[in-house]
Amino acid sequence: MTGRRHSRAVFAGSLGIGGEHPVSVQTMTKTDTRDVEATVEQLLRLKARGADLVRLAVPDTEAADALASIRGRVDLPLAADIHFDHRLALRALEAGVDKLRLNPGNIGSHERVREVARAARDRRVPIRIGVNAGSLEKRLRRGGVTAAALVESALSQAEVLESVGFRDIVISVKAFEVPIMLEAYREVARLTDYPLHLGVTEAGSEAAGSVRSAVGIGALLAEGIGDTVRVSLSAPPEAEVRVGKQILACLGLCPPGPTVVACPTCGRCEFELEPVLRAVEERLAGVERPLRVAVMGCVVNGPGEALKADIALAGGGGVALIFRHGRPVRRLPLQGLVQAFLQELDDFLARA
Repeated sequence: MTGRRHSRAVFAGSLGIGGEHPVSVQTMTKTDTRDVEATVEQLLRLKARGADLVRLAVPDTEAADALASIRGRVDLPLAADIHFDHRLALRALEAGVDKLRLNPGNIGSHERVREVARAARDRRVPIRIGVNAGSLEKRLRRGGVTAAALVESALSQAEVLESVGFRDIVISVKAFEVPIMLEAYREVARLTDYPLHLGVTEAGSEAAGSVRSAVGIGALLAEGIGDTVRVSLSAPPEAEVRVGKQILACLGLCPPGPTVVACPTCGRCEFELEPVLRAVEERLAGVERPLRVAVMGCVVNGPGEALKADIALAGGGGVALIFRHGRPVRRLPLQGLVQAFLQELDDFLARA
């Protein structure tokens, strides 16, 4: 892994992006922003899961006006996602959002962008220039969507913001095709010192999208490129946060938190391992301290992994053994194993 690219720092509320600040994990609410109660509830869950910043869709004036109520109830950096109508960005700034996302492919004339930039400059709110392959300006799509076109779009929009003295800029150049996305980000990283928001747009289902995002985002982070990430999934936003943090953890870019080791299962597995594993991962969501948990299905690798874990479950001989710090402490019947192990895990976390 190479050294991290130098970038200038911007601040979205209390969150530093770029410079020497850690790579942060973002997500986006899946609620209707006009539904304040549902949106606040989801934001509070995302904060508990460790999201560093959350973006909200602002499709109309009602959604923009709801931002003030939401802002007053959630202590978490919030970004407003703006398309088509620059007046929504102005309303979002008045509501107290910490960051704006503008799409140069559909936001309108340069003068409208400058008006937003002046208002954001006065409030010290950064703007992400969010270029997407799917909504690239028509003039840049004539030869097909290319990395060069994504970069040109981003840099031309940056020039518009810079023309009014605005420099608190974050750039993203997202595409579904990972090779195009990689090429675009590498070129932007070479040409600017603005912090970069990494993502693979419209990545897909939780399974397929996690793989696609890990390949694209992980490759760039391993090269030292990237200051904040969003894993875009057709799944709950909690999944986006979880996968984003896992990508960072794999590269040593965030505190390790809990690690769950699990066997892939085979014909030797003596209990249904997958429900136990899912329940354990769900229970550990939001736990930040380093912890190694092993969930093993048979006696081949189970005891060895149990010896290295803080707490472990290993099946064998028609029962399951609980280990704490490498020592067997309890036998559990296979019936009702999920709830029994979760109780053991809760007790371990309470005592640790």
